[in-house]
Amino acid sequence: QDRLVESGGGLVQPGGSLTLSCAISGSMWRYNAVGWYRQAPGKERELVAQVFPTGPTHYADGVKGRFIVSRDNDMNTMYLQMNSLKPEDTAVYYCNAQADGSDYWGQGTQVTVSS
Repeated sequence: QDRLVESGGGLVQPGGSLTLSCAISGSMWRYNAVGWYRQAPGKERELVAQVFPTGPTHYADGVKGRFIVSRDNDMNTMYLQMNSLKPEDTAVYYCNAQADGSDYWGQGTQVTVSS
């Protein structure tokens, strides 16, 4: 059973930083890509960032230059470092892993950017 568990969400002021973590059961090498999605109230879930097994990354335009996605294959953990946070980054952030044509999801962690 693939299990993904996020941590690290919370309340932060505009301009601040947060780092999310995602612990993934099993070997990280099993997954073609791992990444982060987010869903704001009243909006569809959207891709934030992905990282592929050998290191290449992909970012949504709105977070380029502010967010950094990384994976530790030995620790089976993925991270999302979020800098220069804006109120529009407020959302539930979900960890995602793709393998064998299937998507696996964490339960989500709330990130709120507000003064």
